[in-house]
Amino acid sequence: MKTTTQLFALAIAASLLLNNCSGKKEQAMESHDHTAMEATTADSTAGSTPFQVDAVFQQQLASLFTSYIALKDAFVATDAAKVKTEVASTQKALSDVDMKLVSGAAHSDWMTYLGSMEGALKEMEASSDIEAQRKAFSSLSDNLYKTIKAYGLGGTTAYYEFCPMAFNNEGAFWLSESDKIRNPYFGDKMMTCGSVKETLQ
Repeated sequence: MKTTTQLFALAIAASLLLNNCSGKKEQAMESHDHTAMEATTADSTAGSTPFQVDAVFQQQLASLFTSYIALKDAFVATDAAKVKTEVASTQKALSDVDMKLVSGAAHSDWMTYLGSMEGALKEMEASSDIEAQRKAFSSLSDNLYKTIKAYGLGGTTAYYEFCPMAFNNEGAFWLSESDKIRNPYFGDKMMTCGSVKETLQ
């Protein structure tokens, strides 16, 4: 009887955890101050980008996105040492984006995003604590999302995904090359917790 009671309690706990991951995500999103989501619905496809930019600039951003994905995978694996390795590659890809290819408002916005991404990468580089690194990764993800929305990836597809339970239910976003959820904020603890919120190109 004791075993049955324990199994019942475990089933209830598992049910509550699943409900928190899926059922409360919209509530978590509402409390998460993220202006980019204001006009976005789940699984929507982004329209045209606000800036028309050189295709070479988009290709460079696509290379940055590729490096970001390797970094994201290090977080999925919960590997702080691997994170530091991939940070260096992402920093290189970021520095390879030629700011001279954009001008006017597009250049001004790029400088804002660039500074924020550089700062987040430096925070990851300076820490060996995976949770502190994850916090900085969230900032990097937010700014890379804004960058992709502003300039596009020249045909490369990115999925903008959200976990409502990250950072004590504050919620956090990330970008992925796949619509299959592999959560960088929890790794094996809750690998599939999250959902696709937007498709970008």
